[in-house]
Amino acid sequence: MSAASSASPASASAAAANGRRHSPSTVEELELELLLEAIFQCHGYDYRGYQRELVARHVRATMRRLDTPTISALQASVLHDAEAWDVLHRALYVDPALMFDDASEVTLLRMSLGACLHGAALPRIWLADCAGAQQAWTLAILLDQEQLIARTEIYATLASDSLLAEARQASLPMARMTELQAFYVRSGGIGQLLDYFDVSADGTRAVLAPRLSERITWAQYNLVTDASFNEFHMILGQRALPAFGMALRQRVLRLFDDSLAPFGVLALDRELEPTDRVGSHYRALASHLPWYQRRA
Repeated sequence: MSAASSASPASASAAAANGRRHSPSTVEELELELLLEAIFQCHGYDYRGYQRELVARHVRATMRRLDTPTISALQASVLHDAEAWDVLHRALYVDPALMFDDASEVTLLRMSLGACLHGAALPRIWLADCAGAQQAWTLAILLDQEQLIARTEIYATLASDSLLAEARQASLPMARMTELQAFYVRSGGIGQLLDYFDVSADGTRAVLAPRLSERITWAQYNLVTDASFNEFHMILGQRALPAFGMALRQRVLRLFDDSLAPFGVLALDRELEPTDRVGSHYRALASHLPWYQRRA
């Protein structure tokens, strides 16, 4: 699984078609289109199908951080400076999550894990464009509480080597444990969150206990260009989709559909629409969150 793999002809055509819907009308819009094309050609990451308003906001924030006066100057930096590219890539990626930061999401996840995993011999869950180590740790702890962690494999995929290395080496400062404990309790957790961690010898950092962390497989993967790589009983993609434009969103929904087992659970960022080609394959699991179960 490689984030920098080349796009297929179909995905390239879709991206090109999507790009035509974003015909630039100002110099800045033209610069943005050229930047996205340069990123695709040089680094292999295709942001041409992302919502332009969101991309432009992240690009401007990166310009301020790197002190570049124009998008063209930013383009020169990200093409020739690996550190500048890493800053922009992180800005365009999913916002990092805190453990148990969304109580509604955690509650529905608790309810869904047993229903869709207990009947599977070797359950697999995909965290697509994972929002950092803490999202994966939250899932591992919930699986442990459902007595499923020993036989469930979590696949957490990220879009770059630097994000992947950061997630694999992640730890928590003990100073934040009180805040995270409050999130944990608010989302229905019982007992102490710290029970799931090992504390460093100097008492300043905590890392997820090995019996939980060893169930997480970290891998590099590009939702835009890579193909289905396994069959999963649950796919959590709700944090990955909001930035995608319509054509790219349909491509990723088909990817999830190709990767989900019958009766598996799919978590999205918003409700499936009649125009979503895979919509007929699913039934809603909840009225307040866009979580779905695949039909047989």
